[in-house]
Amino acid sequence: MLNSSSMSEFLLLAFSEIHELQILLSVVLLVLYLATVTGNLLIITAVALDHHLHTPMHFFLMNLAMQDLGQISVIIPKSIANSLMNTRHISYSGCVMQVFLFLSFLASDISLLTVMAYDRYVAICKPLHYDVVMNRRACVKMVASAWISGLLYGMLHASGTFAAPFCSNVVNQFFCEIPQLLKLVCSDLYQIEIGAVVISIGIVFGCFIFIIATYVRIFLVVLRIPSVEGRQKAFSTCLPHLIVFSTLVLTGSFAYLRPTSNTTSYLDLVFTVIYSVFPPMLNPVIYSMRNKEIKLALTKLLGLSSFMQVIWQGMQRNGVTMKKTLFLVPTILTKCSDFNK
Repeated sequence: MLNSSSMSEFLLLAFSEIHELQILLSVVLLVLYLATVTGNLLIITAVALDHHLHTPMHFFLMNLAMQDLGQISVIIPKSIANSLMNTRHISYSGCVMQVFLFLSFLASDISLLTVMAYDRYVAICKPLHYDVVMNRRACVKMVASAWISGLLYGMLHASGTFAAPFCSNVVNQFFCEIPQLLKLVCSDLYQIEIGAVVISIGIVFGCFIFIIATYVRIFLVVLRIPSVEGRQKAFSTCLPHLIVFSTLVLTGSFAYLRPTSNTTSYLDLVFTVIYSVFPPMLNPVIYSMRNKEIKLALTKLLGLSSFMQVIWQGMQRNGVTMKKTLFLVPTILTKCSDFNK
């Protein structure tokens, strides 16, 4: 039996016994991590700098990007470092902080997605009351509640998981995940944490049912909108949110409720990657691609609009129209081909 006073570290799961393959997987993880960090930082910067995006929906979206950024930064850099250095070690205190921070960001993420569903409900079903209901003070309180509840949630599970002694320090996952840690506990205290996990899953499914019921009412209202453009705009703001939350809840529930075995399951690894890595990476893409205001703000932020405007003004000064440009494209391509030859 190993307790917190005698254990100094845990051994995480290695993706492969072949070091070259580990390096390849670490490069893939690094690319995914950098893409996630870049996308979420762009969302945060665009919302913070563009006053047109100072609305409740974009305020929630900025906080969601901050939570996604924290969630993936807790687990991925350590996994990449272990793969590059061909090691599996994580300190005991590092494992505790990983559980605490990851669950805090994850719980805050779920809370904020639930708040965002309510925001869409008020905006679409009660548009005349939107400014009164979703005022600045109410939005700040909702976001603060999401962050505080996430911190309390992470603290509860971290203390419950590491209160019991461990019989082993080998974690069959690429980060310190609660289901895998509970398999290492060699006392009946782990049943308390299992009960807390089950209650948490019940709360998450309660949020999921609330969101589904909210979107049913939203869709009923949207279907009564006479204009096709109005229906498309309403669906474009609702469907991405529903897809993201459904993926997070279903894959996370599978990872936490599925009976664990003593052997490493690649199915466990796949579902863990889906609920821990994919949502933070896909959220910026989904919301920016379906939100015209975000796309316009990102275009201004990256300077693409000014660049295209300068090109267009130069073409107009030289008397080059779009029609002439299209006719010149085959000629330009032919010249380039001859030059390459």
